[in-house]
Amino acid sequence: MAKALIVYASRTGETQQIADLIAEGIRFSGHEAEVVESKAIKSEADLEGYDAYAFGSSTYHGEMLQAMKTFLFIAEKANLEGRTGGAFGSFGWSGEANDRIFDTMKHILKMDMVGDTLRLKSSSLEGGLQMAQDYGREIAKKLG
Repeated sequence: MAKALIVYASRTGETQQIADLIAEGIRFSGHEAEVVESKAIKSEADLEGYDAYAFGSSTYHGEMLQAMKTFLFIAEKANLEGRTGGAFGSFGWSGEANDRIFDTMKHILKMDMVGDTLRLKSSSLEGGLQMAQDYGREIAKKLG
């Protein structure tokens, strides 16, 4: 059984809800998943022991939250190259944060990314719950 870590930064709790749903999708597939707020990660050692990672942030004024930016600098030191990855985020008017997270994971951290990023206004709108769980299942598929 593989283990996945879902790390999020949220202002209103919506991105956390999406993270929890992604974790459910991973668990439905028979793997373990842990959800952690980005501020709780203090060093690259906190990222050890996982086979897959999903990072997400809400978009606020066109940017990811500062806590996610800080976390990504820590992740850069963690040698995640080749590990399975996914990026997600919530947004109100735009949704740039998750694209920037995805690009960082793919090009800087050199992770093996799930097809695309997950961008949701809300987990409770327009099938968001199912989409988030399915994203977790996609991550799980890459784990075998």
